[in-house]
Amino acid sequence: MAASLSGLTEEQAKEFQDQFKVGFQTWLAIAIVAHVLVFAWRPWF
Repeated sequence: MAASLSGLTEEQAKEFQDQFKVGFQTWLAIAIVAHVLVFAWRPWF
C-alpha cells in the first residue's frame, strides 16, 4: 500500500472529510442567511 501524502490513514482521512463537510455546510448556511438578511435590509438589485 502506498504511503499517503497527508500522513493520515484512510480512516482518519474519512473522519476529516466528514468533519470538513459539516463545517463547510455550517459556514455556507451562515453565509446564505447573512446575504438574505442584508438583501432584506438594503436590496442591491
